[in-house]
Amino acid sequence: MKNVNKNQLFLAACISLVVTSMTFAIRAGILTQLGEEFMLSNQQLGWINSMGFFGFPIAMIFGGLLYNKIGARKLMVTAFVCHMLGLILTMMAGGFWTLIISTFFIGFANGSVEAACNPMIADMFTKNRTAMLNRFHVWFPGGIVIGSLISKFMTDFGMGWQLQIAVMLIPTLIYGYMFFKQQFPESEHIETDTTKNIKGLADPLFIFIMLCMTLTAISEFGPQQWVERILGNSGASPMLVLAMVTGIMAIGRYFAGPIVHRLNPIGVLVMSALITTAAVYSMSVAEGSMIYLAAVLFALGVCYFWPTMIGFTSEYLPKTGALGMSLVGGAGMFSTAIWQPVIGGWLDTAKETAVSSGLADEVAELAAGKATLGKMMFFPLAVLILFSILFVFRKKLEERRVPQGHTEEVV
Repeated sequence: MKNVNKNQLFLAACISLVVTSMTFAIRAGILTQLGEEFMLSNQQLGWINSMGFFGFPIAMIFGGLLYNKIGARKLMVTAFVCHMLGLILTMMAGGFWTLIISTFFIGFANGSVEAACNPMIADMFTKNRTAMLNRFHVWFPGGIVIGSLISKFMTDFGMGWQLQIAVMLIPTLIYGYMFFKQQFPESEHIETDTTKNIKGLADPLFIFIMLCMTLTAISEFGPQQWVERILGNSGASPMLVLAMVTGIMAIGRYFAGPIVHRLNPIGVLVMSALITTAAVYSMSVAEGSMIYLAAVLFALGVCYFWPTMIGFTSEYLPKTGALGMSLVGGAGMFSTAIWQPVIGGWLDTAKETAVSSGLADEVAELAAGKATLGKMMFFPLAVLILFSILFVFRKKLEERRVPQGHTEEVV
């Protein structure tokens, strides 16, 4: 890696992740506008949301399988092209099906970013993998802060959803330029034999982690993606709640290193699941300004889920290589895709029940949101039980972990 500028590659990777997260935040912010303009139900909006999450795991599966052969550069070319296509097609959308197609392209681009950057970072910073993956994933919540504030500002000033989508073209062009002028590293510190990677997938621990990832992902993205619809009549500003949550997540991930080293990834995951369960329950019963306190708790809970799960796979299941990291991430997004229309259906059903009981429309919306959050609480509760099982065997699992250092390798 002598001629590789690791800092510049890391920075470009972070900007590409900003684009990824902005697509989540701005889509959450414009759901109501899309529903009104195209007369879409919550369930139809859920299907549109699901395409972003569905395209993601497809890209990660293909990216994981092809990473050893084509490398990070070609995967990032794919990400750039699909981001441009998806954003432009979204601006030109005329209804449900065109939104479905354009959102799929964006999801595929987002998955390509993760499929390329996670193994590249694990390879470049092999002595500090989970900490550096947390630092990379600072920019997922960081981008959501940026996107949610942009969405709120533009919506408050009457700017349409097409302009909000167009804003994302700027960081897309920036990361494309930065990546394409850099020399990419050859894989040196991860397993690059795809046959061995595939054999490693048969490890019971890998299957267990895949199952856990399906629950941690929906625990994080379920409340986030529906924040505007769930909290729109709560007395709190949904996009400010989203910005606050993701801002806290970004700070937590930036300083993840000492926490990961002290608790190890398994301890971090148990702690996260416990806090998230309490937080989602609190959000389901909180009123007015108390929602902000529940949201802070939620941010502290889900903060380390995603990057620590990827880091766990890299450190405890090294034989799975880039494929293992991609499949774990893909499992999380696939699960989130499946649950999106289900959550939308929960909202529709709960609102119908509330309206039939005599509640006014706005009150019914709030009641439906709280009932839906109550159901979402069972996702982190289930994963808390699973991580507790992992915690019991933590000493045995440490024997298979890739040795880790205790210093940061990039700023």
